[in-house]
Amino acid sequence: MEAMIERCAGLDVHQETVVACVLFGPLDQKPKTSIETFSTTTTGLLALSDWLATLQVSDVVMESTGVYWKPIWNILEGSFHLVLANARHVKNVPGRKTDVKDAEWLAKLLRCGLIESNFVPPEDIRDLRDLTRYRKKLIHHRTSEQNRIHKILQDANIKLTSVLSDIFGVSGRRILEAILNGEKIETDGLRKMVDWRTKASITDIASAINGRIRRHHRDMLRYHWEHMSYLEKAIEELEKQIDQLLSPYRKEVELLDGIPGVNKAAAATFIAEMGVDMSVFKSAKHLASWAGVSPGNYESAGKKKRVKPHKVTKL
Repeated sequence: MEAMIERCAGLDVHQETVVACVLFGPLDQKPKTSIETFSTTTTGLLALSDWLATLQVSDVVMESTGVYWKPIWNILEGSFHLVLANARHVKNVPGRKTDVKDAEWLAKLLRCGLIESNFVPPEDIRDLRDLTRYRKKLIHHRTSEQNRIHKILQDANIKLTSVLSDIFGVSGRRILEAILNGEKIETDGLRKMVDWRTKASITDIASAINGRIRRHHRDMLRYHWEHMSYLEKAIEELEKQIDQLLSPYRKEVELLDGIPGVNKAAAATFIAEMGVDMSVFKSAKHLASWAGVSPGNYESAGKKKRVKPHKVTKL
């Protein structure tokens, strides 16, 4: 194989250590090899950076191993041209696997230009990605708590869901808070709780909340309600942080928001996942493949077989 990079390094990354193999020398000759092992503490990674700089390394490759590649990337970013390799694309020969051989194999592939890097966005986009993904998790947890509240209400024979389209709207929240506090809800008090836009009649709502609620139900409702309230406050704080990080990308958000079916929350997710610099993708087809929304291509003996889209690996 023809060598293309004169000085490069391959890193075999683990939780506590990283094995580095540097290949250097003229492109038309067999390269010299230098191998060292470093700790993944900040001190060890700074020593790794200094060692690579001493050997005048220009390109560094590592596998996307869980989250263990991230601290190394953060230390080396800006000093070297970094390549994050998909582990499926750089498998070594079976039966010859050691940490040293893995690092050497990565360095050999990189030296010959045989590794295609995974997309790693800039630091601010990575921060935005963390926030949008965490927001999605919190929204999922909030929905779970709301479903648990639905379950407790049914167990207590309170049929709010039959008369209110959203029991977590203005009217539903007022009624639920009164139930949690053990208040006796009279017709006049109920009329004050119900918003004027509610379609159901006061009589129907009063009949729906006339259930068999015990103290156990109130205790369980309070646990779920307090956790749901905490999640809503956390989501609100996340929204503020996301909005701050999106301030340099207002134009891109407006363009994405103009697409039918895409709101500002979805626009933030698009920018967090794929960034705003589309030059990192070879084409629109390449972007679709990277996002996991296009099927694979599998042909054998002149016959094309059905292939599902590949599973997207979240970095």
